[in-house]
Amino acid sequence: MPFLLSVFLFYSCGKKTEKTKPIRKDVTETVFASGILEADATYDLTAQADGYLTQVFFKEGDLVDADQELAVVNNKEAFFNEESAIELYNIAHQNTMSNAPALQQAQNTIIIDKQKMDLDLINMQRYQKLWEKNSVAKIDLDNAELQYKTSRSNYESALENFKILKQQADQQVISTEATKKINEIVTGKNKVNAVVAGKILKVYKKPGDYVKRGETIALIGNPRNIYAKVNIDEGNIGKVKVGQEAFIQLNTNKDKIYKGSVKEIYPAFDESSQSFICKLIFSDSLDFTIVNTQLQSNIVVTVTAKALLIPRRYLDFGGYVQVEGKKEKVKVVTKFVSNEWVEILSGIDDNTVLITDNLDANKTNISEAGAQLQR
Repeated sequence: MPFLLSVFLFYSCGKKTEKTKPIRKDVTETVFASGILEADATYDLTAQADGYLTQVFFKEGDLVDADQELAVVNNKEAFFNEESAIELYNIAHQNTMSNAPALQQAQNTIIIDKQKMDLDLINMQRYQKLWEKNSVAKIDLDNAELQYKTSRSNYESALENFKILKQQADQQVISTEATKKINEIVTGKNKVNAVVAGKILKVYKKPGDYVKRGETIALIGNPRNIYAKVNIDEGNIGKVKVGQEAFIQLNTNKDKIYKGSVKEIYPAFDESSQSFICKLIFSDSLDFTIVNTQLQSNIVVTVTAKALLIPRRYLDFGGYVQVEGKKEKVKVVTKFVSNEWVEILSGIDDNTVLITDNLDANKTNISEAGAQLQR
């Protein structure tokens, strides 16, 4: 049942005036926030390579699994690089085999130098025995020993050379294998896979479109968890707390109000919208789940029992009211000011009689005025 706030009309210097007393009423203060419907775990499916979309394996509304292949980008350069890397790796791998030309030649050199060293050793030993019998000159022995040392040095060098060639061949395999794997990864990026399971909420590209690396192909999200993502201005964000009740209205059906609550306040200021972002979850069953649907909401920030209220027209823009019997206006402290009502914290009480000439009656000819507040 509505409260009826009685008012009385008077005339002063050709103007009609009105007087009334404040009333007590429970007041609910809300913060307005607009936004959109958004799905939980929403992410952009993006191209990882430049090229034309040659294949797209999805449409809006499809459910997809994690790692499912969804599209193919034709990047010929990546294919060519991968083929070249594979060929170079195969060649490098063959060069590590024992029958590889370079290693085979090094092995032949080892065999020849080993044979030469063995012969020079036998010859040196023969000269040593002849020297012991005084059958050869000392210079002949020295020459035989020198020849053996030279042969042994050549043999050892041949062994070291083989090791170096084998090590270089192994290093080349490691290098070309790394390049091959990198190019395989790059080529693999021509295939666009889902990161996590979800629903295709929106498609941005179609087969034949040219895409750049990082460009969005589709929007994917969790269809079982739809929430309201709303923007709140700097002046009101301090009033909003997690758990507060909210009333949400979708633009697609303005006759229906959904109940919800504040689930999360994002930790950073959003530069693009110049506002703070809040996540509202629905406690009522949501029968319309198309993401990016625009909406409005009112978040309940405070409920004041038996608040002291006066009609808005009794308060001037300086925060003063005219009290009956006083020449000077009285300054009041307010909590909130709406288009129709003002909550008073101090300056007047329940028994104060207020006067105003801020009436439509001073502009149009009417015989009475009134105001009411619903329970």
